[in-house]
Amino acid sequence: MTRAPVVPAVSARMAPLVRTLQFSARVATASRVELGSTLTGRVLQVAVTEGALVKAGDVLVRLESDELRAALAQAQASERQAAARLAGLRSSGRSAAQAGVAQAESVRVAAQAELQRTLDLVAKGFLSAARLDEVRRAAAVAQAQLDAARAQSAANAEPGTDVAQAQAQLALASAARAAAQARLGEAQLTAPADARVLSRLVEPGQIVQPGRALLGLALAGPLQLVAQVDERYLGQLQPGQPAAVLADAYPTQPFQARVQSIAPLVDAQRGAIEVKFSLPQPVPAFLREDMTLSVEVETARREQALVVPADALRGDESTGTSVWLARDGRVEARKVRLGLRTLDAAEILDGLSAGELVLMGTAPQPGQRVRVDTRAAASARAGNGKKEDAGAALTGAMGR
Repeated sequence: MTRAPVVPAVSARMAPLVRTLQFSARVATASRVELGSTLTGRVLQVAVTEGALVKAGDVLVRLESDELRAALAQAQASERQAAARLAGLRSSGRSAAQAGVAQAESVRVAAQAELQRTLDLVAKGFLSAARLDEVRRAAAVAQAQLDAARAQSAANAEPGTDVAQAQAQLALASAARAAAQARLGEAQLTAPADARVLSRLVEPGQIVQPGRALLGLALAGPLQLVAQVDERYLGQLQPGQPAAVLADAYPTQPFQARVQSIAPLVDAQRGAIEVKFSLPQPVPAFLREDMTLSVEVETARREQALVVPADALRGDESTGTSVWLARDGRVEARKVRLGLRTLDAAEILDGLSAGELVLMGTAPQPGQRVRVDTRAAASARAGNGKKEDAGAALTGAMGR
């Protein structure tokens, strides 16, 4: 009679079960900016070095500004000229116009009086009609001069056209002066906020153009970790989950972090989603911008669960998951309902009891005879544990 084959087996047992995700992350501030010039010019001075801490408003880069200063002086002179013209219209020009009106009025009155006398004399026959025509023309000229003087006076009045034109010229000159002053101000690049200089990409003497980054700044604010996580694991991540963090350069100084936020969009090109982590306070002193760290996020935990090794599971989601048991010396297939799963183990919610022997690896088909060896399974598990312990430093592999 052929003896039944020996198959490794383990007992289903109650144990803690923790699921984690492992991936790489980098250190970053909440806000980083690249500072550039809005002008084309030659760099006169770079006032900061990489790593320097700067305050809001500190001058970081100066461009040569002689031409801009000359343009500002010219604009200021044009503004003063326009202001003087407007003031002249409102003072001496207005007085002269009013005097011209008075003079033209007196001339018109004298011409009208002369016209009246001439009409009387022509009626009495003492003067000819030709003389009357001359006097009438003189009276008309006097009236036209009076109208012109009045128009000039109206133009010099506050709502008049000359004053309005002078006001417009002054506004244009003021705007040109403000633009020249602003361009001169743009020759100095200042810090938009308290920040640390991350990169210096320009040196004195270089010609810079708009759109080119000259300095990289990390604005003052809390440090955080940023990671790109495969979208397959999105369902396992939630804000607030704890994470263990380790830097390769400081393997003896691990620290804790927490999931702060999960991006609402998935990067379609990489199939990844951005996850940000908040850091403990005080922040570890050895952290640097863009430093790469290894992160292990605890995504689920069972303090006590009925656990079997992942290698003991048979079937798949489409056909249903089952385990094979050794019962009365024969193989028995048992459908089970799974809960939390990791790469190494699975939680059994239904279909199995603690202490039942679960077959591992290759085994005879259900119904056939079998002998179990619990020592072989325990030895294999112990070997796997040692191998995992030897690689205890966090890696970039996804999932556990």
